[in-house]
Amino acid sequence: MNTTEPRWLDPEERETWLELVGLMIRLPTALDTQLRRDAGLSHFEYQVLAGLSEAPERTLRMSDLAVFADGSLSRLSHVVKRLEQRGWVRRTPDPANGRYTLAVLTDTGMEKVVATAPGHVEEVRRLVFDPLTAARRRQLREIGARINTAIGPDDCPAHLPRRTPPGPDRSETAAGPGAPTTGVPIPDGATPGVPAEPPEGTFP
Repeated sequence: MNTTEPRWLDPEERETWLELVGLMIRLPTALDTQLRRDAGLSHFEYQVLAGLSEAPERTLRMSDLAVFADGSLSRLSHVVKRLEQRGWVRRTPDPANGRYTLAVLTDTGMEKVVATAPGHVEEVRRLVFDPLTAARRRQLREIGARINTAIGPDDCPAHLPRRTPPGPDRSETAAGPGAPTTGVPIPDGATPGVPAEPPEGTFP
């Protein structure tokens, strides 16, 4: 029998925890609301389209896409079916292994991602970055990194698009925090964190 006393939160820690819980609940809802209002997409649907937009040949196995989007294969199948009906995604058997199904972002789907990204960028900036000073943004990044490390390794395989923007190298996102799911190489002359014209075939 474990007789160790639980490490209860003190009042300050409890307030911090409640703020974090509120953020985890309200921020995804706010992002979802903007995407539904302005683009007719849920946040999960946008994640799926954005992930495909950065995959080689804009194609991923459904099983890999489910890992990237952090959803069950069943949920993803229902979502991809809706996206397929709207002409943004198509499914096809994997020629390398017929047991798998590939999801492919169509040209129309890529146009949808390009059209949707600016509004998403603005909402992310408005809710997350505009209220913070540069110093607090760095603190937020460091806090997020520490908590993610405590949670454990990211289970997203290395061959999939990155869920978060890469670090301070040439692969940092040109679109900055408006592209929170994946990274876009910075074009020559572009400034990290400043929206730039996306290269053809990449997520803006």
